[in-house]
Amino acid sequence: MKRIFTVLAFTGILISCNSSDKTKTATQESATTETEADSSSNDINPQLKPIDTDEALIATALMAAPKESRAQSKVIGYNMAGEFVTLREGDNEFIILADDPKKVGFSASSYHKDLEPFMARGRALRTEGKTEQEIFAMREAEMKSGQLEITPGSTLHVYYGAKTAYDPETSKVDGAQLRYVVYMPFATSKSTGLPEVPVAPNHPWIMDPGTHKAHIMISPLPEDSE
Repeated sequence: MKRIFTVLAFTGILISCNSSDKTKTATQESATTETEADSSSNDINPQLKPIDTDEALIATALMAAPKESRAQSKVIGYNMAGEFVTLREGDNEFIILADDPKKVGFSASSYHKDLEPFMARGRALRTEGKTEQEIFAMREAEMKSGQLEITPGSTLHVYYGAKTAYDPETSKVDGAQLRYVVYMPFATSKSTGLPEVPVAPNHPWIMDPGTHKAHIMISPLPEDSE
């Protein structure tokens, strides 16, 4: 009889231990899941806001210009009402084109003021309903006739990305990066020594060679891949 009681008591202890272990394991798994959830939620930057005011358009557009030039740069572009206006006056060598809030993604650019006649001509032709091919042909003819001019070496800075949220404290757009265009009208691979296609990441190359719009493309690697 004693043996029976001993066996029953030992069995009860085992069941109690197993139940305790399962409860402990379940508690640990629950705590781990909560920790992972907390970690995942912490990856979302609560500072990010939509670009939904003219002030936000200006702030994010300025990121396309060199830091030392932003304070005095003129900013133009579409406001939140859909009107193409001067968003902010400026008096240095840069003109900044703000992102178009009606288009998908983000794209702002800054360029030397001497490029404005060329840029303005393109905007005017688009407003007239001309296709990109027509605009290219018309500006090429106007460049060759002397009606339009691009100073070789004039640079366009493009700040772009797929997302449209930004950090109001830094004005940085989530995931956006810079690309540079150096205009070299009618230059070719032979005249510059540059390839006509990128041969490696972060390597300059010449696009639209031999045309009025020939330019050197420089696309720095994204910050998170360096």
